[in-house]
Amino acid sequence: MDDTPQQTPNVRRSSRVVTTIILIVLAFGIGYLVRDSSLPAAVGLSAGNTEVTAPPGVDTAPLWKAWNLLKEKYVSATTTKVVSEQEMLWGAIEGLAASLNDPYTVFLPPVESKIFQENISGSFGGAGMEIGLRNSVITVIAPLKGSPAERAGIRSGDIVYKIDDVSTEGLAVDQAVQKIRGEIGTKVKLLLIREGKSEPFEVTITRETIQVPTIDTEMRSDGVFVIKFYQFSANSPQLFREALRAFVNANTDKLVIDLRGNPGGYLEAAVDTASFFLPPGKIVVRENFGPEKDEVLHRTRAYNVFNDNLKIVILVNQGSASASEIFAGALQEYGRAKLVGEHTFGKGSVQELVPVTSESSLKVTIARWLTPNGRSISDGGLKPDIEVKFTEKDLEAGDDPQMEKAVEVLKSYGGELINNVENPFEQSGLSQPTTTP
Repeated sequence: MDDTPQQTPNVRRSSRVVTTIILIVLAFGIGYLVRDSSLPAAVGLSAGNTEVTAPPGVDTAPLWKAWNLLKEKYVSATTTKVVSEQEMLWGAIEGLAASLNDPYTVFLPPVESKIFQENISGSFGGAGMEIGLRNSVITVIAPLKGSPAERAGIRSGDIVYKIDDVSTEGLAVDQAVQKIRGEIGTKVKLLLIREGKSEPFEVTITRETIQVPTIDTEMRSDGVFVIKFYQFSANSPQLFREALRAFVNANTDKLVIDLRGNPGGYLEAAVDTASFFLPPGKIVVRENFGPEKDEVLHRTRAYNVFNDNLKIVILVNQGSASASEIFAGALQEYGRAKLVGEHTFGKGSVQELVPVTSESSLKVTIARWLTPNGRSISDGGLKPDIEVKFTEKDLEAGDDPQMEKAVEVLKSYGGELINNVENPFEQSGLSQPTTTP
């Protein structure tokens, strides 16, 4: 995500994208695999000539008995609320998805499905933060640089307790996103809980069109070059390559890649970026579909710009998710980088969006991401090699103990040649652009 406004990356049908968590409260490419196939419609829904049958060995009689009992006996506790049979059907499918106890597998009725499609391809007003489920509560993965959420002081790890005075208890991420999103210029009120604060606190945010940055670079006075990486967008490999050129031209051998608050993005971008530091053909991530199917191995391209003498520190925190974890996990396991900071978020699953009817859809987890050595990213995220907390006091004082530790680690290394060819970018197989997108 860069400092200049950029077009929101679209998710094409059958494209491979990996995200943070289900939804993002901003204009951003959502990481789902959208296929052209269709599921048979449920009983009572128009499905053309598709014939729908009960699963073999499953007695569906209790479902229809309960349906008929409700139709016969139910009386609304209010005088105004009437639940249609269509709404009952949507509720039944929602319950079926919820029975899997997977926060990322959800049924999207027509209204929610339309909003989700807008999330994928449209621009809209938002707070500028990614949210997800952690320990079954709505949690901020990361606020985006320059966003209303960041300006309001929202931080990674904040629990969203209420949205406009409505409790988020039992709320799906999709529903929370729907409540936070809204017309540009309108306000949304959030009640947040933060570790280290004794009481919940309230922030009010004016919704804006969110421009998502990608990469910033900084050459520090102490000789450390920092690449701040905000998201793995469609064009981030090219932008990252430009940042690496600036690093080489800075004539230093000390590199920090800051992935704190990076919620992820495109899988291909994570693989491409890792390819700058790893030999060709190395496994970056394993896509595991369960015991009945073969894994898909995503391997490095033939870039391999830097040799083993280049030492890297990657900064991570609980806002580092998905594609960030894929990238950082690969470099950690191959011994190319030390991770400094805090445990990452732990978003390591793949969702597929499949239509149920022409207006509704099912978002279902179809695979999980494993590191090259087979660790499940969703199982607690990545553990840093050196754990350093970033406290409220650090923030108020303007200190960054995680960056300080990264610099300390880099200075403990001996400096040697940082790249294996005179012009690594010409040898990498990548074209050398004259302007940054």
